[in-house]
Amino acid sequence: MEQGKHRAPVRPEYGAHQAPAHYEGGDGCLTTVIRIPVRIVVFLVVLPVRMLWDALVVTVRAAERVLFRPLGRALAWLFDVLVVTPAGWLWRYVCVPLGHALVWLARAVFVWPWVALWRYVVVPGVRYAIVLPLQWAYAHLLTPLGHGLRWMYREVLVPVARWVGTGLKWLLTAVFVVPVVLLWRYVLVPVGLAAAWLVRYLVVVPLVWTYRNVLTPVGHGIAWALDLLIRGIEAFFRGLGIALRWLVVTLLVVPVVWMYRHVLVPVGREIAAALGIAWRVAGFVSRAVGRALAWLARNLIAAPVRWAYRTVCVPVGRFVRDAVLAPVGRGLRAVGRTARQTLRTARETIRRARRDAWRALVGGPAPSEPGELGSPLARTLGSATTVPSAAPVPEFAPLPEKSAPQG
Repeated sequence: MEQGKHRAPVRPEYGAHQAPAHYEGGDGCLTTVIRIPVRIVVFLVVLPVRMLWDALVVTVRAAERVLFRPLGRALAWLFDVLVVTPAGWLWRYVCVPLGHALVWLARAVFVWPWVALWRYVVVPGVRYAIVLPLQWAYAHLLTPLGHGLRWMYREVLVPVARWVGTGLKWLLTAVFVVPVVLLWRYVLVPVGLAAAWLVRYLVVVPLVWTYRNVLTPVGHGIAWALDLLIRGIEAFFRGLGIALRWLVVTLLVVPVVWMYRHVLVPVGREIAAALGIAWRVAGFVSRAVGRALAWLARNLIAAPVRWAYRTVCVPVGRFVRDAVLAPVGRGLRAVGRTARQTLRTARETIRRARRDAWRALVGGPAPSEPGELGSPLARTLGSATTVPSAAPVPEFAPLPEKSAPQG
């Protein structure tokens, strides 16, 4: 017991701590040998595909940013202007009033005449021509007639029918029931008992003895033989199936499983791993190529274009703006102001001529001279309304005069 308590610690297997985290046991030397060539071949095959894929992604993103978004916005605006707005205006100002008008017309043509016909023609006609006469006939004709028929049924027909039924019952019992009962009780029952005894002891008992002592043993023997034959056939086919299964497992399943486990699985795992690694490495290479092409485009195209724009186009544009466009703009604005003033003067002249012609033909109050103001109407004290007949009163009270100093 003392020795068992101080047991030496178990040392890990040599080299186990050196294995990588993703290491899977069972890789043979063949897998290790073909790993690097497979990865190189897969990288050479995947690199063009990855570069083409990255180029397509960049092209699609640029097309989406530069072409598809503005085109979509333009199409949406065009659809809104050409379809939605006219359709909304047409619906609000044409279809809705037309629908209200058609509803009113349909009511006026189809609903209101039928409602009036039903309310003022059919209902009064049915009420006064059918319902009231039927109510009067039911109350004064059918009800007394029904009461009389009910009294006749209760007081006359029921007693007579009861007497006639009793007589017929006695007659039918005496003629039909009594002879049949006597025939059944004293003739058919004894004959049936005798026939049943003869059938039982001449037919049923021999058949039962034959079934029990002859047919049952023969059937058991036939069933035992068939069961023995079926068991033998089943044993034969079971042994044949076991043999065929052993052959199939030995000749087909075991080689296929060995091939799948030791060849296809390692090869497939290595190809999948090689595809993943090659795709990532090809992504790095494609990104580096893209950055190099972007650097070349920026330094060989964008930088000279920017320099030409800043050094040549901007000064030329400013010179053209200051030397050509600004004087032309000032001249055009002056011409526009002169044209507007001329048009304003012409409109005022035409308006005055039309007003003078109308006053000459129709007549009217003489125009007041400029600078002359009409006398204001006077206001009454204590009110803000004006009275035409009252004398004008100054709006403000006069200031009191200063008395001269005495002495």
